[in-house]
Amino acid sequence: MMLEGKRILLGVTGGVAAFKAAYLARELQRRGAAVQVAMTEAATHFVGAATFQALTGHPVFTDQWDTRIDNGMAHIELSRAADALLIAPASADFLAKLANGLCDDLLSTLCLARDCPLLVAPAMNLQMWAHPATQRNVARLREDGVTVLGPGSGDQACGETGDGRMLEAEALAEAMQAFFVPKRLAGRRVLLTAGPTFEPIDPVRGITNLSSGRMGFAVARACRQAGAEVVVVAGPSGQPTPLGVRRIDVTTAEQMHRAVMGQLDAGRFDVFVAVAAVADWRVANYSASKLKKSEGGAPPALEFAQNPDILATVARRPDAPWCVGFAAESEDLEANGAAKRKRKGVPLLVGNIGHETFGRDENELLLIDATGSRRLPRASKDSLAAELVAEIAARLPALP
Repeated sequence: MMLEGKRILLGVTGGVAAFKAAYLARELQRRGAAVQVAMTEAATHFVGAATFQALTGHPVFTDQWDTRIDNGMAHIELSRAADALLIAPASADFLAKLANGLCDDLLSTLCLARDCPLLVAPAMNLQMWAHPATQRNVARLREDGVTVLGPGSGDQACGETGDGRMLEAEALAEAMQAFFVPKRLAGRRVLLTAGPTFEPIDPVRGITNLSSGRMGFAVARACRQAGAEVVVVAGPSGQPTPLGVRRIDVTTAEQMHRAVMGQLDAGRFDVFVAVAAVADWRVANYSASKLKKSEGGAPPALEFAQNPDILATVARRPDAPWCVGFAAESEDLEANGAAKRKRKGVPLLVGNIGHETFGRDENELLLIDATGSRRLPRASKDSLAAELVAEIAARLPALP
C-alpha cells in the first residue's frame, strides 16, 4: 500500500490507450490511492465514463459546466482535493495544449488552474511522437516542471512498432509511487546483486538455493525511487525489472563476480548492496554430458571449489563504494551476522533467517553495524526495502 492516503486525479484523453487507464485506475487503488477521474469528450469515445465510475466508486467529470460541484468551478475544486494530477493517456493534441497554455475543455482548464503537481504519460503513433512539434512541446513541458512518464516502445494500434506506446499500468503506478518518495539518494550510483546463483553439475542439473530475488529487487526499486541510478546484477530470477533500473543477468557465482567487478572497473559507484544468495562452492568436476545412474552403482563423486567472495572483494578495493552485506542465516542471527560483518569488512550488514524469507513477500531484518544491532519488524519486502534505503542514505558521507 505504498500510495496509502494519496489522492490521484486521473485525466484521460482520447486515444486507443484510454483502455489502459481503466487498468491504471485499478492498480493505483490496489496500492492504496483514492482515484478521481476527469475525461475529455474524445476519451469517452474509447471508454465510457460509467467504466471509471464503477472502478473508482466516484463520479466522473467530463464537462467544465458540471453542476455537481457546488460553486460550479470543477476546474478549480478537483485539483485542490488532489495530491497529484496524472494525464494517462496524454495525446499529442493534449500535450500541445498544455505546452501552449490552451484550455478549451474541463481537463485542459483543470491543468492550467491546478494546485498540485502534474504528470503526463504520452501515448501516440511513433511518427507523431517523433515529430519535431511534439518533441518541442514535451521539452517545454519539462522546462515548466511537468513530469513526463515514458513513452515506452512496442506494438501500436496502427500496426507499427516503435516509440510512443503508453507505459503499462503497473509501470505508471510504480512511477507514481516513486514521485512521492523523498529523493534521499539523488546524485548517487548504486550497484546491487540479487537472487540466487546456479552452479551446474552437468548440462541438466545444478546446485542452487531457494532465493527468489524478491528482496534484492525490492531494494533496487527503493533505491531508484529514492533518486539513485541503479544497476542490479541478478542471478536466475523471475522477478520483473523495476522501472528505471538497469539489469544484468548472470547464472553462476563466478559470472556474478565478473559482472560486479566489470561494473566497478567501468565507473564509480557510491553504494554496493550484496543481497544475492551466492553459492559458496561450485562443482569443480563439471560433466559435459548428463551423469547417468546405473543399477546398483554408486552416485557420482562431486568435487567442489570455493567461489570468489564478491562482497569481501568489493570492500577491499581501493575505490570501494559504501558496502552493505546481507546474511541469510538459519540460527544465531545476531552473533553470526556480527561476525560476518567484521569478516567482510563492511560498515553495515543486514541479517535475516533464510528459510523464513526465501520465496515470501514478507521479511524481518536485523541491521548490524559497529555500534550494535537494530531490528526492523516483519513487514512487506517493499516496506523494509524503503526503510533500509533511508538507513543507507542517512549513513552515507555527504556528496562533494
